[in-house]
Amino acid sequence: MAKTNITILLTSVLVLASSTTSAQENPLARLAHLPCCDYGEIQALVWSGTDPRMTLDRLAAYCAPILWFSPDEPSLMNASGADIRVPAAFPFETAPDAPVVYYRVRTILTRKDAVAPPLEPDPADRGKSVLDLRQVERLDLDFFFYYPSEEGFGGHQHDVESVEMKIGIWIRDGCPECPYAIGIARVNAKAHGVMWFDNTLVVDPETRFPITLLVEEGKHATCTDKNGDGYYTPGYDVNRRVNDAWGVRDVIRGGGLFTGGFESWFAKVRTPEDRIFPPLPEDSALHARPGRDDAAAPRAAYELRPFPRPELAAADPHLVPFIADKGSPDWPEIDKASEFKNFTGWVENESFIKSLSTALRVDGDLGVSFTFPLFIVKNFTDPLAGGWVLNRIYIKDDKLRDFSYGLLYTSSASRWLDGYFSVGYEKDVDDLGAAHRAWIAETGIRFRANIRHSPLSFMSKLMDFWGLRGGIQYKGLLPVNEVTFVVEVGSGVW
Repeated sequence: MAKTNITILLTSVLVLASSTTSAQENPLARLAHLPCCDYGEIQALVWSGTDPRMTLDRLAAYCAPILWFSPDEPSLMNASGADIRVPAAFPFETAPDAPVVYYRVRTILTRKDAVAPPLEPDPADRGKSVLDLRQVERLDLDFFFYYPSEEGFGGHQHDVESVEMKIGIWIRDGCPECPYAIGIARVNAKAHGVMWFDNTLVVDPETRFPITLLVEEGKHATCTDKNGDGYYTPGYDVNRRVNDAWGVRDVIRGGGLFTGGFESWFAKVRTPEDRIFPPLPEDSALHARPGRDDAAAPRAAYELRPFPRPELAAADPHLVPFIADKGSPDWPEIDKASEFKNFTGWVENESFIKSLSTALRVDGDLGVSFTFPLFIVKNFTDPLAGGWVLNRIYIKDDKLRDFSYGLLYTSSASRWLDGYFSVGYEKDVDDLGAAHRAWIAETGIRFRANIRHSPLSFMSKLMDFWGLRGGIQYKGLLPVNEVTFVVEVGSGVW
């Protein structure tokens, strides 16, 4: 029985892999016709070989990113090339004569037909734990970067930034020279702890590996740079949630906070000597792939270490939260693949709670409004303008007897100031119990603020964003019978 299998990771890569591939074509067909081990054109594959046993240290080394700093990054302390020493080791660990990057295998999803444990733990050294690729379908791999401090708006001591990768394992029978392969399908660079700011890249044929991450000056948020050219191009370097993606905003080191859409002047021009490189294993296929300015020398290679437990930082209480809030210290979580698991993982990634807005509504009557994703558990993005189409419901008046449902469009989920438009249907019950129905339209502006780093940060336990909406509602369409001012105050991005 043929055992050729490709994970959701590689499926998404291959669907995008060729403009000549029709939407109906099975993405497996493209790989099935490749000669054995001839995977050079599949950029997402970062390793292939015969040995299914691999330590976590080695897995991380095959997937690890290039980091590219601003030429004015204060933590560089005027160093460049081989003299760069950031990101640094945590202060409770020994500091090598090199930068340090940490990794964590957050989740391992085993195959449905797995017959053995996917991981042999090494209690003495997590990095030496051995992964059995024969049992693994896909996994989540995270990288972390520690800086002793950050500067600019909300600057503070200690800073831990991260990037998440979706990794898939492909097993190909009929190719004895290299039956196992590892591929990267998605890179999610976190920015300032807000889901909507994430810089997310779904890998396509133009993605160069090792993936390059642009590091924000002073603040250290990371942004994917698909082709490694040192410039951030929205829609190219980030291709999900583009309107809300943070990009790289070197200018906020000066103390200002720019929460509108990205502008090219937010980012400074990078120079080749301000990069640091991963410790690629000698057999990595990435050595043979052409890159930009790879001959520039000397250059720094960082050291990879497993992400530590928060209790190791107990001597510095200010540091503990920066480690503890990055997830379970008992990684990796191991689970078995199933259709239900696939669905719940999708739901968790969309984070319905983070996509729900609730507000007090005043439009002559008093009520409550709710705005939530178009597909309930999954948001819908306008493919032309990059905005969002949402469901909107409000109930109001005496005993909340009036009801309205409509669709709302807005261009962003995270900008300080945004316009919106909605159209829908309202049922208005009068004091005599008679129901009056009418088409309604509403347009206005939405003010929102991320309160995570404000004096009201305790409210971020519920929602990161709180805001105010002001608009005008038109009742009746052609002709308009009534015009009403609307104010909503509440939580959530919408």
